Amino acid sequence: MIKTDILIIGAGPTGLFAVFEAGLLKLKCHLIDALPQIGGQCSEIYPKKPIYDIPGFPEILAGDLTTNLMEQCKQFEPGFTLGERAETIEKQADGSFIVTTNKGTQHQAPVVAIAGGLGSFEPRKPLIANIGYFEDKGVEYFIKDPEMYRNKRVVISGGGDSALDWSIFLSNIASKVTLIHRRNEFRGALDSVDKVQELKNQGKINLITPAEVINIVGDHKVEAVVVAQSKNIEREFEVECDHFIPLFGLSPKLGPIGNWGLDIEKNAIVVNNALDYQTNIPGIFAIGDVNTYPGKLKLILCGFHEATLMCQAAYQIINPGKKYVLKYTTVSGVNGFDGTRKEAPKQVVKAID
Repeated sequence: MIKTDILIIGAGPTGLFAVFEAGLLKLKCHLIDALPQIGGQCSEIYPKKPIYDIPGFPEILAGDLTTNLMEQCKQFEPGFTLGERAETIEKQADGSFIVTTNKGTQHQAPVVAIAGGLGSFEPRKPLIANIGYFEDKGVEYFIKDPEMYRNKRVVISGGGDSALDWSIFLSNIASKVTLIHRRNEFRGALDSVDKVQELKNQGKINLITPAEVINIVGDHKVEAVVVAQSKNIEREFEVECDHFIPLFGLSPKLGPIGNWGLDIEKNAIVVNNALDYQTNIPGIFAIGDVNTYPGKLKLILCGFHEATLMCQAAYQIINPGKKYVLKYTTVSGVNGFDGTRKEAPKQVVKAID
């Protein structure tokens, strides 16, 4: 059983910033995310896309924002349960909650903050009749451990940043990387497209466009994929491989959280924005894109604001009757749970003789 002060469901920007704000209040956080890495959409969908509306950053890449947020909160030693989806929630006699994931991992906390962005993300699967049979038998929708592809033949399908970036990365690990996309044009960052073209010219990536995988071949595991190519004439052929990784993005769904008894409106969780973004169930909050209220804007900076007020309310739940005096970090500094301290240099007052 993992116990913490605030259990945060969703490790995207809003969830990560909540860790920092909670840490200022001496509250520990643990985060659950269905994705295998932190960052939510910023890491999985558009890590190399620039964001222009983060205060203090005229322009910042989504992946760099995730890195910075993690650097900011790491002194508060957050825990993570990644690659698992929050499945059920049970309220205990003492008022705390036990949240169990789809893999059976249990977490207990007096406060639960749902920061799941647009919900739990599920991979968009290509319409291949037998793909379900080969899942965990050579078909993967996420790359959790690149080392499992060392010296293997890998086929990647997709045309976005994830497909491009992983093709580039695995070109130095796998024995053969084939990238298949249904169009000649890619939707990813220009430098990634140029790099793939360069690796193709070097013979390190086998690029097949315009084409798509229409079938998977194998007895008990993936042995090849059937590719339909329509360049000048429609033709089908097999590409031998050990792994097939379709990277077509993620589909956001509220998922099991929708069955937790929360007020739901248009696939979003209704909260009290006049106070602290608490849901209709005391002790459960919803912050970031997953919530809704009059005037709601689905912006990262709004999620940061909501996380801050949520943590203040969580402090009162965890420490009933205890008054907290807000101190600016410029005055009080930041004391990490790991023993580190950050503070502004003190002015030296010197008497004049």
